[in-house]
Amino acid sequence: MTDERLGDRLPAIVTAMPRGSGIVFRHYATPPVERRALFVQILRIARARRIVVLVAGPSLRGGDGVHGRSAHGSNRGMATRPVHSVRERIAAERAGAAAMFVSPVFATRSHPGARGLGRVRFGLVVRGARVPVIALGGVDARRARGLRAFGIAGWAAIDAWGVR
Repeated sequence: MTDERLGDRLPAIVTAMPRGSGIVFRHYATPPVERRALFVQILRIARARRIVVLVAGPSLRGGDGVHGRSAHGSNRGMATRPVHSVRERIAAERAGAAAMFVSPVFATRSHPGARGLGRVRFGLVVRGARVPVIALGGVDARRARGLRAFGIAGWAAIDAWGVR
């Protein structure tokens, strides 16, 4: 996941990401012209490293697909959805999402004051999921290892990149 807290480090972070990983490009608060220029730069690096790029939010075309509540596969490539409850998980599955980002697993600075699901509620949300689950929200490599028992396909983060 990207946002403005990554600052000028984003290109270096993408360059350091493992091949086959992915990015959900957000940067909602960045003015449109600068957002597009940054997206093009990140997309160029990602293509060279075989990293999947999904776009969240309006006005950007390109990448490998889209992320958001209204994301449908159609002609925009892969579609992923945010999920915070069993009801949203079912809706994502019915919509044909390629994967779902279940959050917030733990407390996170991205959503100040929001209570994390915790391991038990996270497990209840993802139990029986028919599409890959990506854990998000307060997740780092150590916490992701602790979520493997739930069959997660991966994890996503912002703060794990050293954001302060």
